[in-house]
Amino acid sequence: MRTPLDSAAMSPATTVRYTAAAMTDSADLALLPEGLRDDLPPTAEREADIVGRLIAGFQGHGYERVKPPLVEFEESLLVGPGAGISRHMFRLMDPVSQRMMGLRADMTTQVARIAATRLAHTARPLRLCYAGQVLRIRGSQLRPERQFTQAGAELIGVDSVAADAEMVRLAATVMAEVGVGELTIDLTVPALVPMVCADLGLDETAAAMARKALDQRDAPALIGLAATARDRLKSLIDAAGPTEAALTALADVPLPAAGRALLDRVAALVADLSAEGGSGGDFALTLDPGESRGFEYQSGISFALLALGVRGELGRGGRYTLSNGETATGFSLYLDSLLRAVPAPEAVPRLFLPRGQAAAAAGLRRQGWRVVGDLAEGGEAEAEARRLGCTHIFEQGTPRPLSR
Repeated sequence: MRTPLDSAAMSPATTVRYTAAAMTDSADLALLPEGLRDDLPPTAEREADIVGRLIAGFQGHGYERVKPPLVEFEESLLVGPGAGISRHMFRLMDPVSQRMMGLRADMTTQVARIAATRLAHTARPLRLCYAGQVLRIRGSQLRPERQFTQAGAELIGVDSVAADAEMVRLAATVMAEVGVGELTIDLTVPALVPMVCADLGLDETAAAMARKALDQRDAPALIGLAATARDRLKSLIDAAGPTEAALTALADVPLPAAGRALLDRVAALVADLSAEGGSGGDFALTLDPGESRGFEYQSGISFALLALGVRGELGRGGRYTLSNGETATGFSLYLDSLLRAVPAPEAVPRLFLPRGQAAAAAGLRRQGWRVVGDLAEGGEAEAEARRLGCTHIFEQGTPRPLSR
């Protein structure tokens, strides 16, 4: 919030008092920092319902829920896969231990820590799920929100195509169960472009430029490279699309052995998913071999979850390595985007219970009614029911719809 005074010239305490007073005077107490918001009815309830259904879906497939803390010591959050999210993380000093702490920007890294430490001796494969709030330093153009709910599942201790396929199918299944339609799963291989750049002998600056160009699918940005490098990198951009066509286009592209092995694994995954018919479920399956942005800690096959007509990704997933060297794969869903992809439910019926009818309340709630008690002193009951947004009123021992 801008003030007419130079806050840099004031002490922190003075600045806080001045800002609070100014906000009170302007009656602007609802002002929140950029990227943060209050979720109001019915949005908050709708999100909670979807989270509950997602967790139930994960648990139905054998995934057990964990609940890591909102804040941890900085080094715990940044170890292993957490190293890739350092730039997204808020930090603060712990007044008790005098050590730096971080507010989680991603829950996957916390689940990885739990698996590598507290559950290190639990039988593998280890299947875990979670849901909670994350906070990031800044949003993106497609996701301006800095705080949002994340829910996901992790499969730890198995490095196989079957495990990769289980995660893709699980993501598609739970999203279909909460109402997401026209889902696309876009496969990526984040390690491929760095492999190609190294094979071409590009220096650090040229490799960074190439990665940016491929992330943005900007072939003209490669113009400064030698013809061999330009043509090979452009072939990765041109190959993006439906998986079968993309893999066919990539078959003749010169790649290092490790890069070819990655694509062979993608082909095996596509075959596994297609074995159940179509693309393996009610979703389209595509491949973008040049995409790496946003997959900082993934090391194998990764994927983004998208829905037709919905801004931003619904989630991301893929294979990564824990701090103890163990392999894992999983995905995270972003509830802010997911809410935009799920059809809004019908309005929940609210039953107004006039004074003197309290004995009926418990039975009505057991029947599924949301009962709103009358607290008004006198007045007409039906008018009060309408004022409070009720859809029904309890009269003569039975709920009666309020006329429109």
